[in-house]
Order: sequence, then C-alpha cells, then structure tokens
Amino acid sequence: MADLPIETIFEILTRVPAKVVGRSKSVCKEWYALLSTRDFIRVHCSRSLVSSNQRVLLIDDLTCSVHSIIFQSDDYGPRSIVTLPFDHQNNDASVLSHLNGLLCVCLNHTNELLLWNPTTTAFKRLSTPDSLGIYINNLDGIGLYADDADDYKVLHIKRRCGVYESYVYSRELNFWRNIPFLTRQEYLSPNFYWSPGTFCEQFKEISFPPVPSTGFVQGVLVNVKNELHMFATTGWFEITIDLWTLKEDYWIKVLSCPPIPPISLSL
Repeated sequence: MADLPIETIFEILTRVPAKVVGRSKSVCKEWYALLSTRDFIRVHCSRSLVSSNQRVLLIDDLTCSVHSIIFQSDDYGPRSIVTLPFDHQNNDASVLSHLNGLLCVCLNHTNELLLWNPTTTAFKRLSTPDSLGIYINNLDGIGLYADDADDYKVLHIKRRCGVYESYVYSRELNFWRNIPFLTRQEYLSPNFYWSPGTFCEQFKEISFPPVPSTGFVQGVLVNVKNELHMFATTGWFEITIDLWTLKEDYWIKVLSCPPIPPISLSL
C-alpha cells in the first residue's frame, strides 16, 4: 500500500481489528503517526461498534480471557487467553470502568489504579507518591470518559475520614488535578454509579423524574448516544418501568412498559 494516498490508507485501516492496527504501527513512521492521531482513534472506535466486533473480558482467580459474543444464541465464542502485563496476585484485578476498549483497573492488593488496553497489552499506573490514584472499594467512585478533544480521562471521587474530593486524570497530560465537588453531607454514605459519556468536569444536582413516590422506587442511569437516560422502576404489588431522557434540566418520558402484575407464590 506504499503508493496509496494517505486518505485511502486511513479508510482501510479504520476498518481492521484493533490487533491489526497495533501491528501496523511498526510498518513505518508515517503509519505510526497516522494511527496515533485522535481522528484515527475516534473513527476506528466508531466503526468497531458492530456486533461482530464485540468482545467480553473475563477475569477469574488464575486466568484472564477474551471471548467473542454470539448474539443469536446469547452465548460466548471460543476464548483467547490474555496475559496480564502488570504484577498481580490471584483474583487481584477489578475492572472499575471501561470505554472504547480501554479499561480502568484496580489492583486489590495495593489499591492502585491502572489504565490498561487488553488488545495492545499497554498499561499505565495512575498512582502517585502523594496517594493520588489510590482506590478504596465502597468509598470511592470511578468513571472513564473522553472530553471534547478526545483526551481519555479518569474521574476519581474520594471519601476519606468524612471528607470527599474529586480528581481528574488526563491520559494525554499524565497528570491529576483537583476539581470542585458538591458538598452535601448525604454524599458521604451512598455508593456512586457512573454513566459512560462526555463529562464537562462540573457537578450539579438534578431532580428525579416525576414518578410516584409511594412503594418501591429505583432509577438506573444509562447513556444513549451521549444523552443521559434513566430507567425508573416504581410500584409495589404492580411494577411499572418507564424510560426517561434528560433534556437540559427536565426529564421527558420516552417509553413506558406495560405494568408487571405480581407473581403468585401459591402452588
């Protein structure tokens, strides 16, 4: 492909598997520079979001494996073993967040955070001598996202001794910085849940969708095309599930499922 225009090479290589892209970086300096650009990474990720390219990573006590997904039968395909490239112990690596094949991992025996690409095996330790990049389970919150400039970042909300702080790590700058967080005491106790998407690095409270407040109430946040949605489950004996989308500061109902009647336990 030496005689092909660089635009044609771009179109071809954004359609090949990630492993092929990794090997192609060693072809020449021009290809290495091309395949390392943000535009290439963004387009390649968007073209990889098809069912035939989806993989699941399984980590157990002794092995780490990647499986293809067979959507027709809701099953996994043959596995390929992945060697963890960092020092670890059995049942040691916990995946906290993921985005476009990049994983944010915690090593449980040291509480260190890492960014890891299982396809290229590249990884980066995020811990610093002043205890940034150290994750405590059941206290902290972690989210991986890309900003408007396609810089991959890690949001880390820390709770220590009744004080909470939030930090953002930039993959491009290799640097942690503190950002302001909300200061309500209620945030010292509940768990934090992350909805993947673009984070503007500012926090604000939003109201819950206008659902009945009696009986069981539960909300699950999901990201659909970079818009925040919520599955709201309400009811007691009869359960209702509604899908809401957030438009500016208002929730709009987009879908309602038929009420689910109670299940009889009598024989």
